Amino acid sequence: MGKGGQNYGKSENLNAKTDSKGENYAPWSKDVVECEEKYQVSREFGLSTADVERRRLVCGLNELDKHEGPSILRLILDQFNDTLVRILLVAAVVSFVLAWYDGEEGGEMEITAFVEPLVIFLILIVNAIVGVWQENNAEKALEALKEIQSEHATVVREGRKISNVPAKELVPGDIVELRVGDKVPADMRVLRLISSTLRVEQGSLTGESEAVSKTTKAVSEDVDIQGKKCMVFAGTTVVNGICICLVTQIGMDTEIGKVHSQIHEASQSEEDTPLKKKLNEFGEALTAIIGVICALVWLINVKYFLSWEFVDGWPRNFKFSFEKCTYYFEIAVALAVAAIPEGLPAVITTCLALGTRKMAAKNALVRKLPSVETLGCTTVICSDKTGTLTTNQMAVAKLVSMGSKANELRSFNVEGTSYNPIDGNIQNWPVGDLDLNLQMIAKIAAVCNDADVEKSENHHIANGMPTEAALKVLVEKMGLPSGLHSGASSGYDGVMNCCHTWNRIEKRIATLEFDRDRKSMGVISCSSSGKNSLLVKGAVENLLERSSFLQLLDGSVIELDQNSRETILESLREMSTSALRVLGFAYKEDLKEFATYNGDEDHPAHELLLNPANYSSIESDLTFVGLAGLRDPPRKEVPQAIEDCRTAGIRVMVITGDNKNTAESICCEIGVFGLHEDISSRSLTGKEFMELPGSEKATHLKQGGGLLFSRAEPRHKQEIVRLLKESGEVVAMTGDGVNDAPALKLADIGIAMGIAGTEVAKEASDMVLADDNFSSIVSAVGEGRSIYNNMKAFIRYMISSNIGEVASIFLTAALGIPEGLIPVQLLWVNLVTDGPPATALGFNPPEKDIMKKPPRRSDDSLISPWILFRYLAIGSYVGIATVGIFVIWYTRTSFFGIDLSGDGHSLVTYSQLSNWGQCHTWTNFSVSPFTAGAQVFTFDANPCDYFQTGKIKAMTLSLSVLVAIEMFNSLNALSEDGSLLSMPPWVNPWLLLAMSVSFGLHFLILYVPFLAQIFGIVPLSLNEWGLVLIVALPVIIIDEFLKFVGRCTSGIGNLNARRYSKPKSE
Repeated sequence: MGKGGQNYGKSENLNAKTDSKGENYAPWSKDVVECEEKYQVSREFGLSTADVERRRLVCGLNELDKHEGPSILRLILDQFNDTLVRILLVAAVVSFVLAWYDGEEGGEMEITAFVEPLVIFLILIVNAIVGVWQENNAEKALEALKEIQSEHATVVREGRKISNVPAKELVPGDIVELRVGDKVPADMRVLRLISSTLRVEQGSLTGESEAVSKTTKAVSEDVDIQGKKCMVFAGTTVVNGICICLVTQIGMDTEIGKVHSQIHEASQSEEDTPLKKKLNEFGEALTAIIGVICALVWLINVKYFLSWEFVDGWPRNFKFSFEKCTYYFEIAVALAVAAIPEGLPAVITTCLALGTRKMAAKNALVRKLPSVETLGCTTVICSDKTGTLTTNQMAVAKLVSMGSKANELRSFNVEGTSYNPIDGNIQNWPVGDLDLNLQMIAKIAAVCNDADVEKSENHHIANGMPTEAALKVLVEKMGLPSGLHSGASSGYDGVMNCCHTWNRIEKRIATLEFDRDRKSMGVISCSSSGKNSLLVKGAVENLLERSSFLQLLDGSVIELDQNSRETILESLREMSTSALRVLGFAYKEDLKEFATYNGDEDHPAHELLLNPANYSSIESDLTFVGLAGLRDPPRKEVPQAIEDCRTAGIRVMVITGDNKNTAESICCEIGVFGLHEDISSRSLTGKEFMELPGSEKATHLKQGGGLLFSRAEPRHKQEIVRLLKESGEVVAMTGDGVNDAPALKLADIGIAMGIAGTEVAKEASDMVLADDNFSSIVSAVGEGRSIYNNMKAFIRYMISSNIGEVASIFLTAALGIPEGLIPVQLLWVNLVTDGPPATALGFNPPEKDIMKKPPRRSDDSLISPWILFRYLAIGSYVGIATVGIFVIWYTRTSFFGIDLSGDGHSLVTYSQLSNWGQCHTWTNFSVSPFTAGAQVFTFDANPCDYFQTGKIKAMTLSLSVLVAIEMFNSLNALSEDGSLLSMPPWVNPWLLLAMSVSFGLHFLILYVPFLAQIFGIVPLSLNEWGLVLIVALPVIIIDEFLKFVGRCTSGIGNLNARRYSKPKSE
């Protein structure tokens, strides 16, 4: 454990030996005096230097742990913890040893032999470098968390106030002074409020949408983090007030320290993506298959390198040919190279990288490439509310003013979800014809207000309290009465023209600051006519208690009777039920001692303003004028996005730190719940959920439709994500706050907000939304599904190609003919020739109904039994074609009318070809010279070399057929079941271009002498190319027939698939 949290329990026991609860001491549930006694400190004197040193020895420094990541060597070794990579490594080592052996023996084609192991080693090195680089950047979230910690604090020690004490030097028991703008340096108990109020912005830690008022009063011991009103937490910010606090937790024992631990814990349990798991399973299966085929190859050919005689019933006189043994060992290596799609990692990375560019165009910035694919099988989106589903900008939703009679109210719905004054209008609004009652509401909202709104690039931002900023936006939407000129005419160039005008008319000369007792704020203003008035806004109940009069529509003032009070309170209850935060407006014109007040400190009334205890009496006999309901509104696009999720079979769960009523109201509005749905079983607080028995938690999460968890703490979010993953769901978690980071790290896909998101959340995430828009997630999921389908297409294509290569080598060994394809040629095909078409398949157009299908299961197989059969059939043909053309060249002068005798090569019988190893025993065997390009091959010295050096033309034909078949096979991969007639090649022009590139690369190694020597091939004539195309083209006909059979039987298959996937989609 790091220094910050080291032995913290001991410090509590040390400082409170008489406390029976020891480590479980809860300072928020104890009164101020008891807390001081517990930590053996007084707020006036603070700790002594000796106390500080003694406690630091026990508690350590106030800083977060520094988790040592894995060493570079460990990261490098981890890159080889992959079945496919290990097979390649073994193949490379064996290949290198054989190349070295051939060189020692003075064999030919040493360059060719060494190219193969070097290329494999290069692939492995690049793969390891990329993997190490990605993993070395994995723990940035923990570093970002440290950035939000305070660096300095003002501390009382030995009776003196010391400024700029390094925050890491704080110990439990330190007395700290906090002021507006300070970042809280540790978790602390509030001892005394110096100002009348203290408000702290802690939404990034708790998920609350507004700054929270703090108090010195103790609360219940078992409250959640949001209920600890007498505590301030490390990393949060003071937005209003001054206070004295007592440090209770430091380092890793703070709430932010717990988040740090949870992020680290989540990072340790990161799992492979669904695709990676499938590829690992494929690798393990491939290992077994390669082992079986290699064993078969050796068993079939053991007679060529090991023989014996039976004497008296026992084997004797063993004869072993090391040369033949190494030859068949080379075939086994070629088999491994053929079976492994070496180009697959590069193609997958390229496709994912292209996918990230497409997603970036839709405002989804992908930080980790594999998350692109994982998005495609997302089954649950766990979304934070504040700033994700909502704008995190307060806005007035309803305005209620007085009517023409005492018990008559007028109600106006206010549109808009941001601080932009032109975002929405007020419905049924008398534009330019504001009656006196509405004018008074506008005046109070504009003048009794400390906030401002300004335009920053493409959006508007609030300076000050969000609720006050929302009221100023309301004033702009209300407009000015006829006869009043806007602030623009006076040279004002801001966006709050109407507010500026009201403030120009009503000069503010004194402020009665908000406090928690009277729950209101007032200002004394002087109008342009020189008359003073008091303008007040605050909690409706409190204003009504201090109001004696009511202003009607025409400006007339009547007495506020009980019926009128009930009418207003009924409206208040209705708005509160809709989760609106309601503020009332009132004024007073008969100011008595303040009638002549001008702000001068020498004025007799000024003394009354210096004592906040007088504010309630000053704000008495008020005239009530109206009320406004505010909220953090949902984003406009969210309801449609929620509906799209439902159509796509994706469940949406809202997990928020905000209160239950507000969260339920928002969820009903955006469509997570139905408007009249009984949500009692679907809406729980985090604490209620955690109190459920284990089995009931899982049952609760399996309910169909949307769910809501309010008042959720970081550990609640982690538990929900963990249980969902255990039940087989693929979880995408969205969030923007520090409190979201552990769950973002734990989820299959962590999605952070780009604008409102903290750096901690961004670093813990896999994807960042540039526009903070929930609907961008839905677009990204659709893109992810499309990318996965395309990846599935090119993975199937590459695997089917490799099946063909394996079939070719196996047939070669089984028939006993010379080796038709060598490892370096297979590497070239797998890495270079197959690469462009496979990458181009990533550009296949998405299906139109891709977001109307349920998500694929994370355990959905890449290759179904029918698809496997298809590719085994195709692979078998590839083997037959490549081996067949090899045999045809040796045994036939023509094929399908194509003359093959032009190069002058000698013909042999099939029996001779399959027993070429016995050539040295044949009598009168001779071979004529033949030409290949500019070369002439003669075999006068050793006719048997015709089956070794002389096979170069036959090898070239085999390689060319393999390349041509794989190009045509890429056309088959355009659609899993669709015919080329319904999905012609030009639907993906990139594929046609890629095929041209691959053929061009093949021509390059054929017709450039240096490259031809490396790959052991020679140029082909026009006739020979005709033969290649005739042998290769049937692959399209065969797969078209198999697709037709698949379509004919798909009705049964689809029925079974729907039956199987129904529970998940529900």
